[in-house]
Amino acid sequence: GLRDRAILEFLYATGARVSEMLAADIDDVHLGESTTDEHGETVTLPGYVRLFGKGGKERLVPVGSYAQRALQNYLVRARPVFAAHGKGTAALFLNGRGSRLGRQGAGLTQDFSPHSMRHSFATHLLQGGADIRVVQELLGHASIATTQVYTRVSPEGMMEVYRMAHPRANYPTR
Repeated sequence: GLRDRAILEFLYATGARVSEMLAADIDDVHLGESTTDEHGETVTLPGYVRLFGKGGKERLVPVGSYAQRALQNYLVRARPVFAAHGKGTAALFLNGRGSRLGRQGAGLTQDFSPHSMRHSFATHLLQGGADIRVVQELLGHASIATTQVYTRVSPEGMMEVYRMAHPRANYPTR
C-alpha cells in the first residue's frame, strides 16, 4: 500500500510518463529539506525529481509535499522490505523480488490509466493559472501544440469567465 500510494502521488505531482517513473532511480529524487542560511534562518529547499523523457531528454520537475511525504514513507518503511529480496538496485520503485518495478508489477490495469494522472497534472496546473509554456516544460513536450490538448475549457468554466469578463454579459441591476 505504501508503494502504491507513493506511485500515485509521484505520478500526480510530477506529471511523469509511466516509463519515466519506472526508470527513476533513488538518486533522481530529491526530497525537500530544511537547512540554515548564513543568518541562522531556516530555509526549506523544494523537492524535485530528475526525469528522463522521450529521446533521453532530461528535465527537473518539482515534487509537492504530499508526494514527498508518500515517497518518504515508502523509502523508509516499504522499499527496504522489497530490497531485502533482491540483489541491490538503484531503482526507485521495486517489485516483490527486489528488482525494478515494471508495468506488470505496478498493477496497471485498464481500470486505471497512469496517463490520466498526467492529464490531471497538466489540466489542474492550467486551471490554476500556470503558464502553458511552463506546463510544456514540466511535461517534457517538444511542441507547445502537444500541451495545448490540455487547455480545453469546461462549459461551466467558460460561462464563468464570460460572466466575469464580458462587459455586457449581465443586465445591470437597478
